[in-house]
Amino acid sequence: MSQSMSTKEMFRRGFAVSPEFKVGLGVTLTLAALAACGRAAVPFVTQRVTDLGLMAPGGVDIQVVVQYAALGAVVLVVAALLAWRVRRRIVAAAETGLATLRIRAFRKVHELSVLTQNEEQRGRYVSRVTGDVETIRDLMQWTGAAMIISALESLVVYGVMVAYSWQLSLIILVAFVPMVLSLLWIQPRVSRAFQHVRERMADLLARTSEQIVGVSTIRSYGVQQRMRDELNAENDDILAAERRASILASVNFSSTVVGQSLATGMALVGGTIMAVNGQMSVGTVVAMAFLVYQFAGPVMWIIEMLAEMQRALVGWKRVLELVDEPVTVADPGANGTPIPHGRGELDMEGIRLTYPGGPEVLKGIDLSVPAGKRIALVGTTGSGKTTLARLMSRFFDPTEGAVRVGGVDLKDVPMDSLRRSVAVVPQEGFLFDGTVLSNLAYALPDAPPAELKARALSAFESLGLEGWVDALPAGLDTHVGPRGELLSAGERQLVAIARAYLRDPDLLILDEATSAVDPATEVRISRALESLMQGRTSVVIAHRLSTAERADLVAVMEFGELIEVGPHRDLVAAGGMYASLHSAWVSQTRD
Repeated sequence: MSQSMSTKEMFRRGFAVSPEFKVGLGVTLTLAALAACGRAAVPFVTQRVTDLGLMAPGGVDIQVVVQYAALGAVVLVVAALLAWRVRRRIVAAAETGLATLRIRAFRKVHELSVLTQNEEQRGRYVSRVTGDVETIRDLMQWTGAAMIISALESLVVYGVMVAYSWQLSLIILVAFVPMVLSLLWIQPRVSRAFQHVRERMADLLARTSEQIVGVSTIRSYGVQQRMRDELNAENDDILAAERRASILASVNFSSTVVGQSLATGMALVGGTIMAVNGQMSVGTVVAMAFLVYQFAGPVMWIIEMLAEMQRALVGWKRVLELVDEPVTVADPGANGTPIPHGRGELDMEGIRLTYPGGPEVLKGIDLSVPAGKRIALVGTTGSGKTTLARLMSRFFDPTEGAVRVGGVDLKDVPMDSLRRSVAVVPQEGFLFDGTVLSNLAYALPDAPPAELKARALSAFESLGLEGWVDALPAGLDTHVGPRGELLSAGERQLVAIARAYLRDPDLLILDEATSAVDPATEVRISRALESLMQGRTSVVIAHRLSTAERADLVAVMEFGELIEVGPHRDLVAAGGMYASLHSAWVSQTRD
């Protein structure tokens, strides 16, 4: 979505995304208008009390004064009740609409491909889904509600002024011309200023999140002060941007104060002249003075709230940009073709991939893996092994070509079927804050607790890991901490392996993860992986050529191209690149 989108277009799109904002809007505005009419009745009552009660031909008429005073009190009470009802309706509609907006935003984050997400820092997504949505809450519940009521009150009051004297009303309106001109000049600049603030806030959140996650690295290199200086620089930039926006907003407010003072003076002078000439009663002059105050007060409130509204509108635009972000990995849903269970054969034909705005990283890959076979992807760092594996799990789609599992193009497979049939065990197993069992539940989200626990214990037993589970402080109920950091890297990997086993996939994609663990844990992980891969089509990103030696096929990649494919012995005998890599590995191992 373009940053140049007008406010009108933003409201149109925003209401389309969250139609709950509009539910009952007509009734709410009607009640707000009635409440405004109630408050506008005060000058009318004042005029009647003055002309008919205090300045009655026969002297002060107490009865008239009391009657109109009682009428004014009743009208004000009714207006207050209406305003309360308006507030309740606005809050209810706002909360429902915001809930829908959050759901849409969270869903879109999950729908975006890995390539799209890699183009922006994760903290920026957090900023949009949390901080920016909260600014919309302020707009819908407080700022927006107050501005709607104030605008209606100003319109009703001005209508009463016109009824009393259109000539004097026109003069009063002219007094606010400087404010209008100032508003037209200032508001675009205020909007740009707050756009800059929100962008810097997102940068600050992203940098803060990054530093919290990487705190151990920061401490190990002793660069705490450097990191603090970077955060301070971000904070100073935000402070400067906030000041610029506040200065611009204060100019608007000052012009409103001038307009109110000028309008009040013109109303009193003009009204007095008209009263002396017999064109207006004293009560009407007093009422007009009240009306000017009631007209200017809400206008001043609106101007004061414009800065907050601009901040909220910028936040709303940022959330809508996320909601409208194109989904490059589309889910065919019910119109798709599920992967036949038990068929895990993998076929890649003419695969090419170009990163957005970047170079071509995969160049015409053709690869076939029969069902139940194991293939090892081998190559130097940056050769494209991980990228190719991500295409197999459809984390993103190729620029050209097709990836088929069980004979079905992954673009035609519903996501729920894909995730049941294809499982990924990354090099570093990611765990969510919770227990071992709660992390295993992601593989069986619909399983009752008792069944989940029984199947989890069975999975660990099948993987030869029952001894490890028994050694945990609370067994499956052991807390793993944020990102699983209360467990070692190897233990996190064991949970990730068990999670994939519970899913019972037809195709496994494994990023070998034994290089950063102790020898005992490496043996345990290797044995668990062997059990996991048994009878399943498996693609292993092999960092150690011992893994390639045990595979049915070896695929060698270099600079995004597949240069050799075949069994380990055949490739060694061929004397090509794999033979050179294997020879070097054997030499290093022996040394």
